[in-house]
Amino acid sequence: MNFDLLTPLGESITGGGDVGPILGAAKAIEAGNMTSFSEVFYKLANDTKAQAEDPENAYDPLNVRETWFSAASYFRKADNYLHGNWSNPLINSIWAEHLAAFDKGIAALPIPGKRIQIPAATKENFTIEAIWYSASESNDDKLPTLIIGNGFDAAQEDSYHNFVAPALARGWNCITYEGPGQPTVRRNQNLGFRPDWEKVVTPVVDYVLSEKKQVVDESRLVLIGNSFGGYLAARAAAFEPRLSAAVLIDGVWDNYAAYKRELSTEMIDIYEAGNYTQFDDILLTAREAGKLSTGAAWGIDQGLWSFYTHSPANFFTRVKEYNVEGFIDKIKIPVFVGDAELESSYVGQPKQVADALGDLATLHTFKGWLAFIVRLVLDKNSRGRSMRG
Repeated sequence: MNFDLLTPLGESITGGGDVGPILGAAKAIEAGNMTSFSEVFYKLANDTKAQAEDPENAYDPLNVRETWFSAASYFRKADNYLHGNWSNPLINSIWAEHLAAFDKGIAALPIPGKRIQIPAATKENFTIEAIWYSASESNDDKLPTLIIGNGFDAAQEDSYHNFVAPALARGWNCITYEGPGQPTVRRNQNLGFRPDWEKVVTPVVDYVLSEKKQVVDESRLVLIGNSFGGYLAARAAAFEPRLSAAVLIDGVWDNYAAYKRELSTEMIDIYEAGNYTQFDDILLTAREAGKLSTGAAWGIDQGLWSFYTHSPANFFTRVKEYNVEGFIDKIKIPVFVGDAELESSYVGQPKQVADALGDLATLHTFKGWLAFIVRLVLDKNSRGRSMRG
């Protein structure tokens, strides 16, 4: 749960939370109790929403906007540990409250953000949820543009605080998006993750280069993938030639290798021997009995929900498809590969990705908070220079 407290604390830098109330919430949460975490953040979200709606606060539009953003962040946190029970009505009702609060926040930006739905290719039968953010009110400025995607669990609304706000300040347009398996698409369309992520990113590129062609510098179109999105972005970059560069935070080589680190040797042996029913029974029984750590329980809940399966064995089998080895040689653009000093899941994988990319890769190990990432990547490119150079 520590990470889930650090997230809104980090987002507070760009208006997505307030340190005092978050620390107060942390004190109220019963350690290891997922229900307690959700209840505390749901109360904080509603209290914060009431502040945003209070007419006495309306004199300060900036404060109201950041209060709406904070409420949205707290609603997102309240949802975090709900996915073990797919029929829990709070999964959808809290998310609706989160979206409504966030929409009030982006509507109050100097240039309001705009939600859009982008249809995938007809035969794919899904719709991409996206938000467009303009860095300039001019229709004549062709600006560098970021396409930003998350991974296993984070919402595109998180990306506003982690990437979009600092990018806009540096003159970059942004579009965030979600595809199958990601929060809003998973809820609205009942679709789990798919490995051929170019089927998600290519329609976004189509949209940017057609609907926004007057304000987008097509020679500086950069794709960002965060966390598990490091695989997703790499996959898209291998098959989408119109991208100028990619940013992988982290570099991901093999998701199965990363995820099986969370299993005991005994459980790995059962799974790899093909005893899938036994594997499922042991894991699901332990989960139901509360015998798993909070992190492991959340991982099982989120993995099954986001991949749209009730079988842990099926989840691990499908995760094997999320491996870059078969296509990384097709990436022909510069790639920024992020690593973390205290990486615990993708240990050694960013370097593996960078080594495979050779001269196309810039490998950097982060030793601070995520808020510094965009500044590092964008500052040297915000004055009209291409990442190709």
